[in-house]
Amino acid sequence: MKSNILKIVFITGFVMLASCKKEVNKIKEISPEEIKKESAKVNAFFKDQFQQSLDRHPMYQSYLGISKDADKWDDMSDAFLDKELKLTKEALQWITDSVDVKFLDKNTKLSLDLFKEGLENSMADDAYRLYTYPVNQMHGAQAEIPAFLINMHQIKNKKDAENYISRLKGIEPMFGQLVENLKKRQKAGIMIPKFVFEKVLDDSKNLIKGQPFDTSKNKSTLLNDFETKISKLSIEDSEKSTLLEEAKKALKEEVLAGYTNLINTLEEQEKVASTEDGAWKFPNGEAFYNNALKRTTTTNLTANEIHKIGLDEVARIHGEMKAIKEKVGFKGTLQDFFQFMKTDKQFYYSADAKGRKEYMDKAAFIIDSMKTRLNELFITKPKADLQVKAVEAFREKSAGKAFYQQPAIDGSRPGTYYANMYDMESMPSYQMEALAYHEGIPGHHMQIAIAQELKEVPMFRKFGRYTAYVEGWGLYSEFIPKEMGFYADPYSDFGRLAMELWRACRLVVDTGIHAKKWTREEGIKYYTDNTPNAKADAVKMVERHIVMPSQATAYKIGMLKILELREKAKKALGEKFDIRKFHDVVLTNGPLPLNILENLVNNYISSEK
Repeated sequence: MKSNILKIVFITGFVMLASCKKEVNKIKEISPEEIKKESAKVNAFFKDQFQQSLDRHPMYQSYLGISKDADKWDDMSDAFLDKELKLTKEALQWITDSVDVKFLDKNTKLSLDLFKEGLENSMADDAYRLYTYPVNQMHGAQAEIPAFLINMHQIKNKKDAENYISRLKGIEPMFGQLVENLKKRQKAGIMIPKFVFEKVLDDSKNLIKGQPFDTSKNKSTLLNDFETKISKLSIEDSEKSTLLEEAKKALKEEVLAGYTNLINTLEEQEKVASTEDGAWKFPNGEAFYNNALKRTTTTNLTANEIHKIGLDEVARIHGEMKAIKEKVGFKGTLQDFFQFMKTDKQFYYSADAKGRKEYMDKAAFIIDSMKTRLNELFITKPKADLQVKAVEAFREKSAGKAFYQQPAIDGSRPGTYYANMYDMESMPSYQMEALAYHEGIPGHHMQIAIAQELKEVPMFRKFGRYTAYVEGWGLYSEFIPKEMGFYADPYSDFGRLAMELWRACRLVVDTGIHAKKWTREEGIKYYTDNTPNAKADAVKMVERHIVMPSQATAYKIGMLKILELREKAKKALGEKFDIRKFHDVVLTNGPLPLNILENLVNNYISSEK
């Protein structure tokens, strides 16, 4: 009996071993040619999907420096979004039916994971299609459409000029879709907060002031832009005159009609608008906000957890600020020191043309100084250059204090670090370094321009926008120069901490407004009580939280994850750790969710060991 049992065990084991060997042989049977073929098929699908999406989005074509549909605007209709959802489902079905994952190479497998997750997220997010404010003070169409024409629509020849005129004519139907979208949101109980109306109405009315809308001496913003651009063309003066007259006609008719329709709608909605600001006021507002946090941070952190992280970070940074206060010999409390930093004239440029020029010259100097040190931080560097510009006058009142605009993919337009000269009291000199490092280099320019220029990843990965990754890198980039010996002036180092503190407060206030029912005023007070920033900064920031739920939580969550992964790599590799290689891992795979970034860093640690 015992021997029979042993015999059965032996035979069973032998059969299992043989079966395992067969499985191993099966794996070995996958040839490099098969992997190459399947990976090529999937990458061709990615390329085709990106191109089809690009064909449906003329404005994004212009962002990338492509002039194919430069006479058209994006479709803002519900019918278009329905079609997008259908195409998303079809793409996901193709992956399910047609892709054998085990035949993919490592890089294509990563691309597939990211692409599939993006499709699934888009399908899930469609439930919240109306949960946005298409007209707002941050990224509203009323200001972004003219900004697009000015900054993105280049006129290098007569055809470009004709396309510009076609886009002017297209503003009326596009704003008709915009108005329809605003009315649908109103019916669904999702309306722009009361405070936003004054700002967007000002933007809208400013765009239809000046010639050819009235008889004033000043030209309107768009007429001035068009005339300036065509004046540089090498064509006959008679052709320029014809183009100019056509542009004036389009402005007086379609552009005026489009803006008038929008203004009338906004003025009607303003009468019934609410002063309630948080996403909690929406139907299913809590579920929407939880979903928004998940998308923004690419983590499963709850609103309460994010709120707590923010409170802890605020306390830590206050401690480091107190140390600087002692270092410079300031007598008084941290709040007294904040007041000193807010009001002492030594920290502020004058609000005249001379002061603004001095600020811009210094900003350019900071960027140029960092350019000379990039080899210490990076193996891979972008070909695209970076320029420094002031925010244009027509939108400086509502725009953020600083931001970055990506370069054209064809190299025709450099990356741009924009600084806002509208309110010089919101632009203290001690924050200049941190702002320039975040928006320019080693911040967004390195991250975004490098991603655009990658050769071995599909286009959708180059232009992905995982906010926690993108903004986490930007905030991390404020810290890196400290380790390189920058921020030599303690006040400038205080400015760095003030910028980081600002992002820590964002965790507290964003979750406070959208999950804990804080009022706009409570949010403003939290900033003014806990930071050295001007009240105008606090007002703008809280208003940004309100119209972009969750977005501002990305910065600190992303930075903390990058620092955590860097520390993990340092501890694991010891003397073998090379910060340039670590940055290569972070930047040369395109934008990523934080959990995928962590996997790549773990792989890097293993390979270096």
